[in-house]
Amino acid sequence: MAEPFVSQNFFSAFRDYYRIAYTHNGWANILLEQFSDELDELVPWKSLFLQSYNGFQNLFEKDSDIASVGWTRNVNIQQEGYSYSLFLSHLIGALRENQFADLKKKFPRGIPSTGFAGSEFLLENAIDWTGNRLALIPQPFSGYFHFMPPHGSYNTPIEFINRFSKDGFAPVEKPEDIFTEGESRTQLLKKRVEYDEFFLYVDREFGRLFDKLATSGLLENTWLVFTSDHGEMFERGISAHNTNALYQPLLRVPLLIFEPGRKTRMDIHTSTSAVDVLPTLSHVTGHSIPDWTEGVVLPPYADTSPDPNRNVYVMKANKNDQYAPITRASLALVKGHYKLLYYFGYIERGIDELVKLYDIEADPEELVDLYPLQKDIADEMFNEIRTKLAEVNKPYL
Repeated sequence: MAEPFVSQNFFSAFRDYYRIAYTHNGWANILLEQFSDELDELVPWKSLFLQSYNGFQNLFEKDSDIASVGWTRNVNIQQEGYSYSLFLSHLIGALRENQFADLKKKFPRGIPSTGFAGSEFLLENAIDWTGNRLALIPQPFSGYFHFMPPHGSYNTPIEFINRFSKDGFAPVEKPEDIFTEGESRTQLLKKRVEYDEFFLYVDREFGRLFDKLATSGLLENTWLVFTSDHGEMFERGISAHNTNALYQPLLRVPLLIFEPGRKTRMDIHTSTSAVDVLPTLSHVTGHSIPDWTEGVVLPPYADTSPDPNRNVYVMKANKNDQYAPITRASLALVKGHYKLLYYFGYIERGIDELVKLYDIEADPEELVDLYPLQKDIADEMFNEIRTKLAEVNKPYL
């Protein structure tokens, strides 16, 4: 990680609070470990997993890649169909079968896991632990809790399976995208249903967490924020979120803020960004807003009205070197009710540059590309996104 971010993060903005964090996600845990100097309590990511006889994780605590590869090659016969150690693989397989026998009845599609070897978990265990721990730590506190569901695989409990089998929902048919993975409509519809069923599990468990915090009295003086890092996409021949396409299902994520003492709901229809959470929480808790943050205070807590034409940028450029100009990326600019998509550098897809424009208010499904029809708006936004790109690249030229 770039050095400034080690000390310029959410936790460093609340140094006078007790700071606690946990994540199910092994990749996110790598970031939290780099923030450890700004934390009072970093909950070990394996501590809320089920025990699964994976000794490799204990042997290589500082290198999850080595642990995962070692486990897969030497022991985990279920993943590859064979392993280096026939004795250990069958012994541990038998132990796991015995341990998870009852759980497999509850989760017929498989026990939820992060995808890493030996990372099975129950969301209800994590929710119970979190609610109980927050009632014990010093106040005031700031906490970050990152749970995997509804991230795939969508292994929901048996009581939620087939809950939407007769809901009559028919997704809008959309043309295949340039980043299509070739999945059929039938395959994608099946995953969409499983995803929705997994959401029922999440809804139930987050409802229990809310009730725990309310019962303990914490919600009387605690701001609770519920959000996500991405959505999923079951359309255009693309499955899930690991794609270079930047359509709304991936970018438009929930953001719910529970204010202490508020009894009535308030809906805000304003473009926001994840970077707005930090300045907003700083503002409402009486902290100064760090000068390095790029976000703004969200309505209705801001002292001024929101800018209806604010630029909100999104970029995916994970194939670029860390300290080099961006030469291959997917960018999105949302401004008002317009959204510009700019893809460049995908030579393997035959893309040098590709620009699309959508009116996401009138056309939320992003079916009508307005780029050839509204050139003035498109050109203005395209110039803005290229100017921003040049600004970002300048230090590395």
